[in-house]
Amino acid sequence: MNAMKRITVLFLLAAVLLGSSLVAQAQEGKGVYQFSVKDENGAQVPLKNYEGKVLLIVNTATKCGFTPQYEELEGLYEDYKAKGFEILDFPCNQFANQAPGSDADITSFCTLKYNTAFPQMKKAMVNGENELPLYTFLKTEAENNGLGTGKAKGLLKLVSKMFTKKENDIKWNFTKFVVDREGKVVARFEPTTKMDEVDRFVEALL
Repeated sequence: MNAMKRITVLFLLAAVLLGSSLVAQAQEGKGVYQFSVKDENGAQVPLKNYEGKVLLIVNTATKCGFTPQYEELEGLYEDYKAKGFEILDFPCNQFANQAPGSDADITSFCTLKYNTAFPQMKKAMVNGENELPLYTFLKTEAENNGLGTGKAKGLLKLVSKMFTKKENDIKWNFTKFVVDREGKVVARFEPTTKMDEVDRFVEALL
């Protein structure tokens, strides 16, 4: 093999190795796994820790008309956690100050009243300039699907206008995003959507 051929082979090999490296890096940062959030105690939680699981990510509040959904969420968690399902709970006080109190207060409320066992993250913003980067990504990946399917969608339309500025903004507490086992955002459910519809969607991914 002459010098020119050796150089060509080495160049092609280097290109293949570089391409493989770039693909691996892209896959590593793909989907929700590129983000890290804080738990209720302020410790960093890389979402890569949940790789291979189906996730439901929800912004919650303790003094909202939808707060009883905590009970249904816990039921969903108990039904499917052994199959690789996790719920990540992000308390949020952006909507009419319906999540007052500290992270510890919220944890106490949820565990005592609804016996929740799924992970609670640190209180966070989900809209606006201080929103979590994770939520910026979620809203980009899953399009706004209107006002949901429940009877309260008329009320949601009215109140959400006071708290949203962009088309894809979170409209209210208990908006849910579902992430598949590859870290891809595959669905957005408004708080008015009945939990049995969410249940069927999650079950189909497990």
